[in-house]
Amino acid sequence: MNERHRSDSRYWDLIHRFPLRPIRTEADLDGATEVIHELIDQKTRSKAEDDYLDVITDLVEAYETVHYPMGGTPAHEMLAYLMELREYTQAQVAKGAGIAVSTVSEILSGKRQMNLKQVAKLAAFFKVGPAVFLPAVG
Repeated sequence: MNERHRSDSRYWDLIHRFPLRPIRTEADLDGATEVIHELIDQKTRSKAEDDYLDVITDLVEAYETVHYPMGGTPAHEMLAYLMELREYTQAQVAKGAGIAVSTVSEILSGKRQMNLKQVAKLAAFFKVGPAVFLPAVG
């Protein structure tokens, strides 16, 4: 079996297991979260698996935005939460987002505010919308 066929097969296995459609229940959320953790824990992922992970993460975010609003959470607390949730170290976040470890440390301690460039890099790294790191407007 060639590499592309194996990648396509794995993608369709994921679709069969958890179809990419709106999350409407807590059971859906639990199922999606389980798949996300499995994909994140893989040492390597195919492009198709990365694409699936992007979409399923967006679906979870959409559900959680409505059912678990986090408005007003300071950016450094949101960063700490995402790191804990995904079990990332400061060094892993810094390397993955392209931000200095010292900067990540200062953000987490509240000594430094995130600038828009850092917000964009962290949002891309965590595959979340940049708004999760921005103050609530209202």
